[in-house]
Amino acid sequence: MSRPAVLVVTLPGATRLRLEVEAELRRREWPVVGAPAAADLLVVCGDPAAQGAWPEWLDDIERSMPEPAARAVMGESARVGGALDAGRGEVTGRAVAPRGDGGRHEDRAAPSGDGHHRPADHAEHMDHAEHMDHHASHMDHQDHSPGGHMDHTGHMDHAGHDMHAMADIAGLPMAERADDRDELRLDRLHVPIGPGLTDWPTGLILRLALQGDVVQGVEVDHLPVPPAHRPPFWDEPWLRAARGEEVTRGGAARRRCAAHLDSAGRLLAVVGWDDVAAPFRRLRDELLAGASRTEVAGEVHRTVRRVGRSRVLRWSIAGLGRLPADTARAAGVSGPALAATGDAYDRLLMWLGEIERGLEVLDDTRPLAPDDRTGPRGRLDGPRPPSQALLDVLPDLLTGVEFACARIVVASLDPDLDELALAPVTGAAHA
Repeated sequence: MSRPAVLVVTLPGATRLRLEVEAELRRREWPVVGAPAAADLLVVCGDPAAQGAWPEWLDDIERSMPEPAARAVMGESARVGGALDAGRGEVTGRAVAPRGDGGRHEDRAAPSGDGHHRPADHAEHMDHAEHMDHHASHMDHQDHSPGGHMDHTGHMDHAGHDMHAMADIAGLPMAERADDRDELRLDRLHVPIGPGLTDWPTGLILRLALQGDVVQGVEVDHLPVPPAHRPPFWDEPWLRAARGEEVTRGGAARRRCAAHLDSAGRLLAVVGWDDVAAPFRRLRDELLAGASRTEVAGEVHRTVRRVGRSRVLRWSIAGLGRLPADTARAAGVSGPALAATGDAYDRLLMWLGEIERGLEVLDDTRPLAPDDRTGPRGRLDGPRPPSQALLDVLPDLLTGVEFACARIVVASLDPDLDELALAPVTGAAHA
């Protein structure tokens, strides 16, 4: 109980808070897990009240966690260290509290969005959690990904309640029949994934139509993105410069490098290469904390070379999510996804190349040009935010892909849904 296993769930608008939590968990050496069944403490980054009402899917995730379990909700002004200590104390307290129900609190209450506790409808939600655990166990057998990180997607199925519109058996949806690409009549199952997956774009929900293990249809949805009180974290330097504020070239390069280290770390974790994802994230944290070029350059170059030399990694993701330049340009895609003009592996290499190039100007104190409006995911002065274009190409990229590879394709684009609240940046900058 001194180091509880933590499941981190981030809500739209809380990227900065997520990064603070991840850095603190790494400093404390608390294990970070990817599924509710392995977690002791659920850490929610962001304000659930911004979703309009307390999200039921957050309650479902917590109910899928084994006792004793606790939840820590961190709003924008939260003190991360204190909130984690309080969460650990609650887990420990529940572990030692006497109970006469064979190990589970029947009167357990879930904290509401205002910090108070409200009683849960235990019988109803326990039945639902048990059905979801059964479904997650079934989904485990469909995991054909190189790293086996698709096994916990079933825990997020409660994000899409449209599944219950079909006939249910034991709470699970029956499959439909439809023609597949080989003109055979096969079962079609509708499977929503997101929004609370680990190493998943914050707030993203995909509703997939599967036949066998092949994606036949995709509907893209997301949690409500609250109006931005500040610029999206990863785009902040360029948006500040566009408003006439003084931003150094080195400061912008530092944020770009950190953004690509974050995206590459997610992709590597989804593939299953956790031992390389970890140093990427540590380097990200060091850059955001102000480390100089000389402090990080050596390890960055060694880690990038290790990734680039891996034939296994290339074999694992090459050919997935091909996005030719002409298709990307027609969809309004810009930034690394356009420049890579290829597949998931090409996009990873593009991120790595931009990281190394960014290191060269990391300590440049010259001001960033006000008309430089290309953030980590693309141009910020276009008719749409760059991540909207990335979301728009997802259905075509995922259709025909094996289910186990869908998360790799998504991670190779890593859209930032915080950008959806961003108005187009146009006009000349002014002080």
